[in-house]
Amino acid sequence: MNPNGITLLGSLIRRKNVDSADDARREQASQQLAKILTLLDLIAIGIGSTIGAGVYILIGTVARDHSGPALTVSFLIAGIAAALSAFCYAELACRCPSAGSAYHYTYICVGEGVAWLIGWSLILEYTISASAVARGVSPNLALFFGGEEGLPNFLARHTIPGLGIVVDPCAAILIFIVTALLCIGIRESVLAQTIVTSVNICAMLFVIIAGGYLCFRTGWVGYNLSSGYFPFGTNGMLAGSAVVFFSYIGFDTITSTTEEVKNPKRDVPLGIGISLSVCCALYMLISIVILGLVPYYSMDLDTPISSAFADYGMDWAVYIVTMGALTALCATLMGSILPQPRILMAMARDGLLPSFFSEINKKTHVPVMSTIATGIFAATLAFCMDVSQLAGMVSVGTLLAFTTVAISVLIIRYVPPTEIALPSSHSESVGSGSDDFLGIHLTSSNYPPENYVSGSPLLMDEQKECVQALHPLHYILWVELCWYAASSYWFVLIKMNQNSALGKQEASHVHLFHFFRQHAS
Repeated sequence: MNPNGITLLGSLIRRKNVDSADDARREQASQQLAKILTLLDLIAIGIGSTIGAGVYILIGTVARDHSGPALTVSFLIAGIAAALSAFCYAELACRCPSAGSAYHYTYICVGEGVAWLIGWSLILEYTISASAVARGVSPNLALFFGGEEGLPNFLARHTIPGLGIVVDPCAAILIFIVTALLCIGIRESVLAQTIVTSVNICAMLFVIIAGGYLCFRTGWVGYNLSSGYFPFGTNGMLAGSAVVFFSYIGFDTITSTTEEVKNPKRDVPLGIGISLSVCCALYMLISIVILGLVPYYSMDLDTPISSAFADYGMDWAVYIVTMGALTALCATLMGSILPQPRILMAMARDGLLPSFFSEINKKTHVPVMSTIATGIFAATLAFCMDVSQLAGMVSVGTLLAFTTVAISVLIIRYVPPTEIALPSSHSESVGSGSDDFLGIHLTSSNYPPENYVSGSPLLMDEQKECVQALHPLHYILWVELCWYAASSYWFVLIKMNQNSALGKQEASHVHLFHFFRQHAS
Protein backbone atom coordinates (compact mmCIF):
# COMPACT_ATOMS: atom_id res chain seq x y z
CA MET A 1 0.00 0.00 0.00
CA ASN A 2 1.34 3.45 -0.90
CA PRO A 3 1.24 6.55 1.28
CA ASN A 4 -2.17 7.56 -0.10
CA GLY A 5 -3.69 4.29 1.04
CA ILE A 6 -4.24 2.95 -2.48
CA THR A 7 -3.29 -0.67 -2.94
CA LEU A 8 -1.70 -2.03 -6.08
CA LEU A 9 -4.88 -4.00 -6.78
CA GLY A 10 -6.93 -0.84 -6.44
CA SER A 11 -4.65 0.92 -8.91
CA LEU A 12 -5.06 -1.93 -11.38
CA ILE A 13 -8.86 -1.78 -11.51
CA ARG A 14 -9.68 1.90 -11.17
CA ARG A 15 -10.78 3.76 -14.26
CA LYS A 16 -10.43 7.34 -15.42
CA ASN A 17 -13.27 9.81 -15.74
CA VAL A 18 -12.69 12.15 -18.65
CA ASP A 19 -14.63 15.32 -19.32
CA SER A 20 -14.33 18.42 -21.41
CA ALA A 21 -12.65 19.99 -18.41
CA ASP A 22 -9.59 18.01 -19.47
CA ASP A 23 -9.36 20.08 -22.64
CA ALA A 24 -9.62 23.36 -20.75
CA ARG A 25 -6.96 22.24 -18.30
CA ARG A 26 -4.59 21.27 -21.12
CA GLU A 27 -5.16 24.59 -22.89
CA GLN A 28 -4.45 26.58 -19.74
CA ALA A 29 -1.26 24.60 -19.19
CA SER A 30 -0.12 25.11 -22.82
CA GLN A 31 -0.54 21.41 -23.40
CA GLN A 32 -2.75 21.78 -26.46
CA LEU A 33 -1.81 20.13 -29.74
CA ALA A 34 -2.44 22.05 -32.96
CA LYS A 35 -5.80 21.21 -34.55
CA ILE A 36 -4.83 21.46 -38.21
CA LEU A 37 -5.39 18.01 -39.74
CA THR A 38 -8.14 17.47 -42.31
CA LEU A 39 -9.80 14.37 -43.74
CA LEU A 40 -7.28 14.18 -46.60
CA ASP A 41 -4.43 14.29 -44.09
CA LEU A 42 -5.94 11.40 -42.14
CA ILE A 43 -6.39 9.36 -45.31
CA ALA A 44 -2.74 9.92 -46.21
CA ILE A 45 -1.66 8.89 -42.70
CA GLY A 46 -3.86 5.79 -42.77
CA ILE A 47 -2.80 4.59 -46.22
CA GLY A 48 0.87 5.37 -45.64
CA SER A 49 0.92 3.58 -42.29
CA THR A 50 -0.94 0.54 -43.62
CA ILE A 51 0.58 -0.22 -47.02
CA GLY A 52 4.09 -1.41 -46.29
CA ALA A 53 6.69 -3.07 -48.45
CA GLY A 54 5.51 -6.46 -47.23
CA VAL A 55 2.75 -6.60 -49.83
CA TYR A 56 5.43 -6.65 -52.55
CA ILE A 57 6.69 -9.94 -51.07
CA LEU A 58 3.65 -11.33 -49.27
CA ILE A 59 1.72 -12.02 -52.45
CA GLY A 60 4.13 -14.71 -53.63
CA THR A 61 4.46 -16.44 -50.26
CA VAL A 62 0.75 -16.62 -49.45
CA ALA A 63 -0.35 -17.54 -52.98
CA ARG A 64 2.23 -20.32 -53.31
CA ASP A 65 1.85 -21.84 -49.84
CA HIS A 66 -1.73 -21.13 -48.76
CA SER A 67 -4.35 -19.59 -51.02
CA GLY A 68 -3.38 -20.08 -54.66
CA PRO A 69 -5.56 -18.03 -57.05
CA ALA A 70 -7.97 -17.46 -54.14
CA LEU A 71 -5.53 -14.93 -52.67
CA THR A 72 -7.91 -12.16 -53.71
CA VAL A 73 -10.63 -13.67 -51.54
CA SER A 74 -8.12 -13.99 -48.69
CA PHE A 75 -7.40 -10.26 -48.91
CA LEU A 76 -11.13 -9.53 -48.91
CA ILE A 77 -11.82 -11.67 -45.83
CA ALA A 78 -8.86 -10.15 -44.01
CA GLY A 79 -10.09 -6.68 -44.95
CA ILE A 80 -13.53 -7.41 -43.52
CA ALA A 81 -11.96 -8.68 -40.30
CA ALA A 82 -9.78 -5.57 -40.08
CA ALA A 83 -12.85 -3.41 -40.70
CA LEU A 84 -14.52 -4.84 -37.60
CA SER A 85 -11.60 -3.66 -35.49
CA ALA A 86 -11.58 -0.36 -37.37
CA PHE A 87 -15.23 0.22 -36.48
CA CYS A 88 -14.39 -0.24 -32.80
CA TYR A 89 -11.55 2.27 -33.03
CA ALA A 90 -13.79 4.72 -34.91
CA GLU A 91 -16.53 4.57 -32.29
CA LEU A 92 -14.18 4.99 -29.35
CA ALA A 93 -12.29 7.79 -31.10
CA CYS A 94 -15.59 9.69 -31.26
CA ARG A 95 -16.62 8.90 -27.70
CA CYS A 96 -13.21 9.42 -26.07
CA PRO A 97 -11.13 11.69 -28.34
CA SER A 98 -7.53 11.56 -27.18
CA ALA A 99 -4.02 11.11 -28.53
CA GLY A 100 -3.65 8.03 -26.34
CA SER A 101 -5.57 5.78 -28.76
CA ALA A 102 -6.07 2.24 -27.40
CA TYR A 103 -4.31 3.11 -24.13
CA HIS A 104 -6.78 5.92 -23.43
CA TYR A 105 -9.84 3.84 -24.33
CA THR A 106 -8.69 0.99 -22.12
CA TYR A 107 -8.01 3.33 -19.20
CA ILE A 108 -11.58 4.65 -19.32
CA CYS A 109 -13.41 1.36 -19.93
CA VAL A 110 -11.27 -1.40 -18.40
CA GLY A 111 -8.83 -0.13 -15.83
CA GLU A 112 -5.47 1.39 -15.12
CA GLY A 113 -3.49 -1.84 -14.95
CA VAL A 114 -4.59 -3.14 -18.35
CA ALA A 115 -4.18 0.35 -19.82
CA TRP A 116 -0.59 0.42 -18.55
CA LEU A 117 0.20 -2.89 -20.25
CA ILE A 118 -1.55 -1.81 -23.45
CA GLY A 119 0.38 1.45 -23.48
CA TRP A 120 3.72 -0.31 -23.15
CA SER A 121 2.71 -2.96 -25.68
CA LEU A 122 1.97 -0.20 -28.19
CA ILE A 123 5.24 1.56 -27.41
CA LEU A 124 7.22 -1.64 -27.99
CA GLU A 125 5.16 -2.45 -31.08
CA TYR A 126 5.81 0.91 -32.72
CA THR A 127 9.49 0.95 -31.72
CA ILE A 128 10.25 -2.54 -33.00
CA SER A 129 8.19 -1.93 -36.13
CA ALA A 130 10.05 1.31 -36.88
CA SER A 131 13.42 -0.38 -36.35
CA ALA A 132 12.54 -3.36 -38.53
CA VAL A 133 11.21 -1.14 -41.32
CA ALA A 134 14.28 1.11 -41.21
CA ARG A 135 16.62 -1.88 -41.54
CA GLY A 136 14.74 -2.91 -44.67
CA VAL A 137 15.57 0.32 -46.50
CA SER A 138 19.24 -0.28 -47.32
CA PRO A 139 18.71 -3.57 -49.26
CA ASN A 140 16.10 -1.85 -51.46
CA LEU A 141 18.21 1.28 -51.81
CA ALA A 142 21.20 -0.83 -52.88
CA LEU A 143 19.40 -1.80 -56.09
CA PHE A 144 19.83 1.72 -57.44
CA PHE A 145 23.59 1.53 -56.73
CA GLY A 146 24.16 -1.82 -58.44
CA GLY A 147 24.15 -3.86 -55.23
CA GLU A 148 25.15 -3.36 -51.61
CA GLU A 149 28.80 -3.06 -52.63
CA GLY A 150 27.93 0.11 -54.52
CA LEU A 151 26.33 1.87 -51.57
CA PRO A 152 28.26 4.80 -50.07
CA ASN A 153 30.32 3.71 -47.09
CA PHE A 154 28.27 5.72 -44.60
CA LEU A 155 25.08 3.97 -45.74
CA ALA A 156 26.37 0.41 -46.17
CA ARG A 157 26.03 -2.25 -43.52
CA HIS A 158 29.18 -3.24 -41.62
CA THR A 159 30.01 -6.17 -39.37
CA ILE A 160 31.88 -5.37 -36.14
CA PRO A 161 34.89 -7.75 -35.94
CA GLY A 162 34.83 -10.13 -33.02
CA LEU A 163 31.24 -9.33 -32.04
CA GLY A 164 29.40 -10.45 -35.13
CA ILE A 165 27.04 -7.45 -34.87
CA VAL A 166 25.83 -6.03 -38.18
CA VAL A 167 25.34 -2.29 -37.87
CA ASP A 168 23.08 -0.40 -40.27
CA PRO A 169 23.93 3.33 -40.42
CA CYS A 170 21.33 3.92 -43.14
CA ALA A 171 18.53 2.78 -40.82
CA ALA A 172 19.65 5.03 -37.97
CA ILE A 173 20.11 8.05 -40.26
CA LEU A 174 16.64 7.59 -41.74
CA ILE A 175 15.03 7.38 -38.29
CA PHE A 176 16.81 10.56 -37.19
CA ILE A 177 15.57 12.34 -40.33
CA VAL A 178 11.99 11.25 -39.68
CA THR A 179 12.31 12.24 -36.01
CA ALA A 180 13.55 15.71 -36.95
CA LEU A 181 10.68 16.07 -39.41
CA LEU A 182 8.15 15.13 -36.73
CA CYS A 183 9.69 17.66 -34.34
CA ILE A 184 9.24 20.46 -36.88
CA GLY A 185 5.47 20.03 -36.88
CA ILE A 186 2.58 17.72 -37.68
CA ARG A 187 1.73 19.63 -40.87
CA GLU A 188 5.21 19.20 -42.36
CA SER A 189 5.46 15.53 -41.41
CA VAL A 190 2.03 14.73 -42.86
CA LEU A 191 2.96 16.55 -46.07
CA ALA A 192 6.10 14.42 -46.39
CA GLN A 193 4.12 11.26 -45.73
CA THR A 194 1.55 12.29 -48.34
CA ILE A 195 4.30 12.69 -50.94
CA VAL A 196 5.95 9.31 -50.35
CA THR A 197 2.56 7.60 -50.09
CA SER A 198 1.53 9.12 -53.43
CA VAL A 199 4.68 7.73 -55.06
CA ASN A 200 3.92 4.30 -53.61
CA ILE A 201 0.33 4.39 -54.85
CA CYS A 202 1.54 5.43 -58.31
CA ALA A 203 3.87 2.41 -58.36
CA MET A 204 0.99 0.14 -57.34
CA LEU A 205 -1.26 1.65 -60.02
CA PHE A 206 1.48 0.98 -62.58
CA VAL A 207 1.50 -2.68 -61.51
CA ILE A 208 -2.29 -2.85 -61.82
CA ILE A 209 -2.58 -1.07 -65.18
CA ALA A 210 0.48 -2.55 -66.91
CA GLY A 211 -0.16 -5.99 -65.45
CA GLY A 212 -3.83 -5.84 -66.42
CA TYR A 213 -2.89 -4.98 -69.99
CA LEU A 214 -0.53 -7.97 -70.15
CA CYS A 215 -3.21 -10.23 -68.66
CA PHE A 216 -5.81 -9.25 -71.27
CA ARG A 217 -3.22 -9.68 -74.02
CA THR A 218 -2.15 -13.16 -72.88
CA GLY A 219 -5.54 -14.45 -71.76
CA TRP A 220 -5.00 -14.55 -67.96
CA VAL A 221 -2.82 -17.63 -68.17
CA GLY A 222 -2.37 -17.76 -64.40
CA TYR A 223 -5.99 -18.77 -63.91
CA ASN A 224 -6.04 -21.54 -66.54
CA LEU A 225 -5.33 -24.30 -64.02
CA SER A 226 -6.67 -27.81 -63.66
CA SER A 227 -6.61 -27.44 -59.86
CA GLY A 228 -9.29 -24.74 -59.99
CA TYR A 229 -9.62 -21.52 -58.05
CA PHE A 230 -9.18 -23.14 -54.63
CA PRO A 231 -6.23 -25.56 -54.97
CA PHE A 232 -5.72 -25.60 -51.18
CA GLY A 233 -9.43 -25.63 -50.37
CA THR A 234 -11.29 -23.20 -48.17
CA ASN A 235 -8.95 -23.99 -45.28
CA GLY A 236 -5.99 -22.76 -47.30
CA MET A 237 -7.87 -19.64 -48.29
CA LEU A 238 -8.71 -18.88 -44.64
CA ALA A 239 -5.13 -19.60 -43.59
CA GLY A 240 -3.97 -17.13 -46.22
CA SER A 241 -6.38 -14.50 -44.92
CA ALA A 242 -4.89 -14.93 -41.44
CA VAL A 243 -1.42 -14.25 -42.85
CA VAL A 244 -2.39 -11.20 -44.92
CA PHE A 245 -4.45 -9.73 -42.06
CA PHE A 246 -1.36 -8.00 -40.71
CA SER A 247 -0.99 -6.10 -43.99
CA TYR A 248 -4.01 -4.05 -42.84
CA ILE A 249 -2.46 -2.96 -39.55
CA GLY A 250 -1.78 0.77 -39.46
CA PHE A 251 -5.21 2.39 -39.46
CA ASP A 252 -4.95 2.76 -35.68
CA THR A 253 -2.29 5.42 -36.25
CA ILE A 254 -5.11 7.77 -37.23
CA THR A 255 -6.66 7.60 -33.77
CA SER A 256 -3.42 8.78 -32.15
CA THR A 257 -3.80 12.11 -34.00
CA THR A 258 -7.38 12.71 -32.83
CA GLU A 259 -6.44 15.78 -30.77
CA GLU A 260 -4.87 17.35 -33.87
CA VAL A 261 -7.89 16.94 -36.16
CA LYS A 262 -10.11 19.93 -36.91
CA ASN A 263 -13.32 17.91 -36.88
CA PRO A 264 -12.48 14.57 -35.21
CA LYS A 265 -16.02 13.28 -34.75
CA ARG A 266 -16.55 13.35 -38.52
CA ASP A 267 -13.08 12.98 -40.03
CA VAL A 268 -11.59 10.22 -37.85
CA PRO A 269 -14.23 7.55 -38.71
CA LEU A 270 -14.20 8.58 -42.37
CA GLY A 271 -10.41 8.61 -42.47
CA ILE A 272 -10.20 5.12 -41.01
CA GLY A 273 -12.88 3.75 -43.32
CA ILE A 274 -11.62 5.33 -46.54
CA SER A 275 -7.97 4.45 -45.96
CA LEU A 276 -8.84 0.84 -45.12
CA SER A 277 -11.09 0.57 -48.19
CA VAL A 278 -8.39 1.97 -50.48
CA CYS A 279 -5.80 -0.45 -49.09
CA CYS A 280 -8.15 -3.41 -49.53
CA ALA A 281 -8.94 -2.42 -53.12
CA LEU A 282 -5.25 -2.02 -54.02
CA TYR A 283 -4.32 -5.34 -52.43
CA MET A 284 -7.09 -7.19 -54.28
CA LEU A 285 -6.37 -5.60 -57.66
CA ILE A 286 -2.64 -6.32 -57.43
CA SER A 287 -3.27 -9.94 -56.44
CA ILE A 288 -5.72 -10.39 -59.33
CA VAL A 289 -3.21 -9.05 -61.84
CA ILE A 290 -0.09 -10.86 -60.61
CA LEU A 291 -1.92 -14.18 -60.28
CA GLY A 292 -3.21 -13.66 -63.82
CA LEU A 293 0.33 -13.21 -65.13
CA VAL A 294 2.03 -16.14 -63.39
CA PRO A 295 0.58 -19.41 -62.04
CA TYR A 296 0.69 -19.44 -58.26
CA TYR A 297 3.05 -22.44 -58.11
CA SER A 298 5.63 -20.65 -60.30
CA MET A 299 5.81 -17.44 -58.29
CA ASP A 300 9.10 -16.14 -57.00
CA LEU A 301 8.91 -16.01 -53.20
CA ASP A 302 11.30 -13.06 -52.82
CA THR A 303 10.31 -10.77 -55.70
CA PRO A 304 6.95 -12.00 -57.07
CA ILE A 305 5.92 -8.74 -58.76
CA SER A 306 9.27 -7.89 -60.35
CA SER A 307 9.75 -11.48 -61.52
CA ALA A 308 6.27 -11.53 -63.04
CA PHE A 309 7.09 -8.53 -65.23
CA ALA A 310 10.55 -9.91 -66.02
CA ASP A 311 8.90 -13.03 -67.46
CA TYR A 312 7.28 -10.78 -70.07
CA GLY A 313 10.50 -8.96 -70.95
CA MET A 314 9.87 -5.91 -68.76
CA ASP A 315 13.02 -6.07 -66.66
CA TRP A 316 13.01 -2.28 -66.26
CA ALA A 317 9.81 -2.56 -64.22
CA VAL A 318 11.88 -3.76 -61.27
CA TYR A 319 13.01 -0.17 -60.68
CA ILE A 320 9.43 1.09 -60.47
CA VAL A 321 8.45 -1.74 -58.14
CA THR A 322 11.52 -1.15 -55.98
CA MET A 323 10.77 2.57 -55.81
CA GLY A 324 7.27 1.69 -54.63
CA ALA A 325 8.66 -0.64 -51.98
CA LEU A 326 11.18 1.99 -50.87
CA THR A 327 8.56 4.72 -50.50
CA ALA A 328 6.24 2.26 -48.76
CA LEU A 329 8.97 1.61 -46.19
CA CYS A 330 9.47 5.34 -45.63
CA ALA A 331 5.74 5.97 -45.22
CA THR A 332 5.41 3.04 -42.83
CA LEU A 333 8.37 4.31 -40.83
CA MET A 334 6.68 7.68 -40.41
CA GLY A 335 3.47 5.93 -39.41
CA SER A 336 5.34 3.88 -36.81
CA ILE A 337 7.11 6.82 -35.17
CA LEU A 338 4.22 9.32 -35.34
CA PRO A 339 1.86 7.74 -32.74
CA GLN A 340 4.42 6.68 -30.16
CA PRO A 341 5.26 10.16 -28.75
CA ARG A 342 1.55 10.85 -28.39
CA ILE A 343 1.01 7.68 -26.39
CA LEU A 344 3.95 8.63 -24.16
CA MET A 345 2.38 12.07 -23.79
CA ALA A 346 -1.01 10.60 -22.82
CA MET A 347 0.57 8.30 -20.23
CA ALA A 348 2.58 11.18 -18.79
CA ARG A 349 -0.57 13.29 -18.51
CA ASP A 350 -2.11 10.53 -16.40
CA GLY A 351 0.93 10.36 -14.13
CA LEU A 352 2.07 6.96 -15.39
CA LEU A 353 5.31 8.37 -16.84
CA PRO A 354 7.54 11.34 -15.94
CA SER A 355 5.84 14.66 -16.66
CA PHE A 356 8.44 15.89 -19.18
CA PHE A 357 7.04 13.42 -21.73
CA SER A 358 3.83 15.50 -21.82
CA GLU A 359 5.56 18.81 -22.55
CA ILE A 360 4.48 20.34 -25.86
CA ASN A 361 6.59 22.86 -27.72
CA LYS A 362 4.76 26.20 -27.90
CA LYS A 363 5.97 26.95 -31.44
CA THR A 364 5.57 23.59 -33.16
CA HIS A 365 2.76 22.23 -30.93
CA VAL A 366 4.48 18.84 -30.89
CA PRO A 367 5.58 16.70 -27.89
CA VAL A 368 9.23 17.24 -28.72
CA MET A 369 10.77 15.43 -25.75
CA SER A 370 8.68 12.32 -26.40
CA THR A 371 9.50 12.45 -30.10
CA ILE A 372 13.24 12.76 -29.48
CA ALA A 373 13.20 9.91 -26.96
CA THR A 374 11.30 7.75 -29.44
CA GLY A 375 13.75 8.51 -32.24
CA ILE A 376 16.85 7.80 -30.14
CA PHE A 377 15.51 4.46 -28.89
CA ALA A 378 14.32 3.31 -32.33
CA ALA A 379 17.53 4.45 -34.03
CA THR A 380 19.66 2.59 -31.49
CA LEU A 381 17.75 -0.63 -32.08
CA ALA A 382 17.87 -0.22 -35.85
CA PHE A 383 21.58 0.57 -35.85
CA CYS A 384 22.96 -2.35 -33.88
CA MET A 385 20.29 -5.05 -33.55
CA ASP A 386 18.65 -7.54 -35.85
CA VAL A 387 15.07 -6.97 -34.75
CA SER A 388 13.61 -9.67 -36.98
CA GLN A 389 13.56 -12.06 -34.00
CA LEU A 390 11.38 -9.58 -32.12
CA ALA A 391 8.88 -9.16 -34.96
CA GLY A 392 6.48 -11.60 -33.29
CA MET A 393 6.09 -9.18 -30.39
CA VAL A 394 4.62 -6.63 -32.81
CA SER A 395 1.86 -9.04 -33.77
CA VAL A 396 1.11 -9.91 -30.15
CA GLY A 397 0.96 -6.25 -29.12
CA THR A 398 -1.35 -5.44 -32.01
CA LEU A 399 -3.74 -8.30 -31.32
CA LEU A 400 -3.81 -7.47 -27.61
CA ALA A 401 -4.66 -3.84 -28.38
CA PHE A 402 -7.37 -4.86 -30.86
CA THR A 403 -8.88 -7.21 -28.27
CA THR A 404 -9.03 -4.65 -25.47
CA VAL A 405 -10.49 -2.01 -27.81
CA ALA A 406 -13.24 -4.41 -28.88
CA ILE A 407 -13.95 -5.29 -25.25
CA SER A 408 -14.04 -1.59 -24.39
CA VAL A 409 -16.82 -1.14 -26.94
CA LEU A 410 -18.74 -4.00 -25.30
CA ILE A 411 -18.35 -2.36 -21.91
CA ILE A 412 -19.60 0.99 -23.20
CA ARG A 413 -22.53 -0.66 -24.94
CA TYR A 414 -23.73 -3.11 -22.29
CA VAL A 415 -22.48 -1.93 -18.90
CA PRO A 416 -24.97 0.59 -17.45
CA PRO A 417 -23.86 4.19 -18.09
CA THR A 418 -23.88 4.92 -14.37
CA GLU A 419 -21.01 2.45 -14.00
CA ILE A 420 -18.92 3.76 -16.91
CA ALA A 421 -18.51 7.47 -16.31
CA LEU A 422 -18.40 8.64 -19.92
CA PRO A 423 -19.21 12.35 -20.14
CA SER A 424 -22.18 13.54 -22.16
CA SER A 425 -19.99 15.88 -24.18
CA HIS A 426 -18.14 12.89 -25.60
CA SER A 427 -21.15 10.64 -26.03
CA GLU A 428 -22.93 13.25 -28.13
CA SER A 429 -20.04 13.35 -30.59
CA VAL A 430 -20.83 9.86 -31.78
CA GLY A 431 -24.17 10.83 -33.25
CA SER A 432 -22.88 13.11 -35.99
CA GLY A 433 -19.66 11.35 -36.87
CA SER A 434 -19.57 7.60 -36.75
CA ASP A 435 -23.31 6.85 -37.11
CA ASP A 436 -23.44 7.52 -40.84
CA PHE A 437 -20.23 5.66 -41.56
CA LEU A 438 -20.79 2.64 -39.33
CA GLY A 439 -24.50 2.32 -40.01
CA ILE A 440 -25.37 2.09 -36.31
CA HIS A 441 -27.48 4.21 -33.98
CA LEU A 442 -25.35 5.53 -31.16
CA THR A 443 -26.71 8.99 -30.44
CA SER A 444 -26.70 10.56 -27.03
CA SER A 445 -30.34 9.59 -26.59
CA ASN A 446 -29.15 6.04 -25.92
CA TYR A 447 -27.14 7.32 -22.99
CA PRO A 448 -28.95 10.27 -21.33
CA PRO A 449 -26.64 12.99 -20.03
CA GLU A 450 -28.05 12.73 -16.54
CA ASN A 451 -26.57 9.22 -16.31
CA TYR A 452 -23.04 10.52 -16.70
CA VAL A 453 -20.58 11.89 -14.19
CA SER A 454 -19.22 15.17 -15.52
CA GLY A 455 -17.23 18.14 -14.40
CA SER A 456 -14.32 16.51 -12.65
CA PRO A 457 -11.31 15.39 -14.69
CA LEU A 458 -9.91 13.52 -11.72
CA LEU A 459 -10.00 9.81 -11.06
CA MET A 460 -13.08 8.42 -9.36
CA ASP A 461 -13.23 7.59 -5.70
CA GLU A 462 -11.17 4.48 -4.99
CA GLN A 463 -13.85 2.58 -3.14
CA LYS A 464 -16.48 3.34 -5.78
CA GLU A 465 -14.13 2.15 -8.51
CA CYS A 466 -13.55 -1.17 -6.78
CA VAL A 467 -17.29 -1.76 -6.53
CA GLN A 468 -17.83 -0.86 -10.19
CA ALA A 469 -15.10 -3.24 -11.28
CA LEU A 470 -17.15 -6.13 -9.90
CA HIS A 471 -19.64 -5.97 -12.77
CA PRO A 472 -20.03 -9.52 -14.25
CA LEU A 473 -18.69 -8.38 -17.62
CA HIS A 474 -15.42 -7.44 -15.94
CA TYR A 475 -14.98 -10.99 -14.63
CA ILE A 476 -15.30 -12.28 -18.20
CA LEU A 477 -12.97 -9.54 -19.42
CA TRP A 478 -10.15 -10.33 -17.01
CA VAL A 479 -10.39 -14.09 -17.63
CA GLU A 480 -10.34 -13.56 -21.40
CA LEU A 481 -7.42 -11.14 -21.24
CA CYS A 482 -5.38 -13.52 -19.08
CA TRP A 483 -6.10 -16.44 -21.42
CA TYR A 484 -5.45 -14.37 -24.53
CA ALA A 485 -2.20 -12.92 -23.29
CA ALA A 486 -0.93 -16.27 -22.01
CA SER A 487 -1.72 -18.17 -25.21
CA SER A 488 -0.42 -15.44 -27.51
CA TYR A 489 2.75 -14.89 -25.54
CA TRP A 490 3.40 -18.62 -25.27
CA PHE A 491 3.11 -18.95 -29.04
CA VAL A 492 5.59 -16.14 -29.57
CA LEU A 493 7.96 -17.52 -26.94
CA ILE A 494 8.08 -20.86 -28.75
CA LYS A 495 8.59 -19.13 -32.08
CA MET A 496 11.33 -16.84 -30.76
CA ASN A 497 13.03 -19.55 -28.73
CA GLN A 498 13.68 -17.00 -26.00
CA ASN A 499 11.89 -18.52 -23.06
CA SER A 500 11.95 -15.61 -20.66
CA ALA A 501 12.02 -12.50 -22.86
CA LEU A 502 8.37 -11.51 -22.69
CA GLY A 503 7.95 -12.69 -19.13
CA LYS A 504 10.75 -10.39 -17.99
CA GLN A 505 9.27 -7.62 -20.10
CA GLU A 506 5.83 -7.81 -18.47
CA ALA A 507 7.32 -8.22 -14.99
CA SER A 508 9.34 -5.04 -15.49
CA HIS A 509 6.17 -3.27 -16.65
CA VAL A 510 4.36 -4.22 -13.44
CA HIS A 511 7.24 -2.97 -11.27
CA LEU A 512 7.40 0.30 -13.21
CA PHE A 513 3.63 0.64 -12.91
CA HIS A 514 3.72 0.31 -9.11
CA PHE A 515 6.63 2.76 -8.89
CA PHE A 516 5.00 5.50 -10.95
CA ARG A 517 1.62 5.11 -9.27
CA GLN A 518 3.30 5.72 -5.92
CA HIS A 519 5.61 8.56 -6.88
CA ALA A 520 4.28 10.27 -10.00
CA SER A 521 0.51 9.91 -10.15
